[in-house]
Amino acid sequence: MEIKEKDELQKAWLKSAIEDLETAKDLFKLGRFSGCLFFCHLVIEKTLKAIYIKVNDTYPPPTHKLVNLAHLSKLELNREFKLYLIEITTFNVEARYDIFKEKLYKKATKEFTQRYFNITKELFIKFKNLL
Repeated sequence: MEIKEKDELQKAWLKSAIEDLETAKDLFKLGRFSGCLFFCHLVIEKTLKAIYIKVNDTYPPPTHKLVNLAHLSKLELNREFKLYLIEITTFNVEARYDIFKEKLYKKATKEFTQRYFNITKELFIKFKNLL
């Protein structure tokens, strides 16, 4: 992959992640907690895909599993961050498929969503600093 293309792709993933972080914030303010959590997943996924491009010099795989993306991006995760990524991955699956949506609605309380929105911001900053 050419350096210019690599830089453009990383910037595009990061820009989209930043936009999704704003959307998550707006959804939280509106009380749309399950939507907020879904966008939290997108923020982390897109940031990890930018890191993947930087590390592997190729396009990221079409996966939504955050721990796998982190591993493929050669990131060392402590146990706490790994558990966060496992939980945040569920927000994608549970928000997308009707048979799982009820599970997300039940867990997406204001307190739970606030906690994971804050965790998302922390992870985003940590991962963004690797770019």
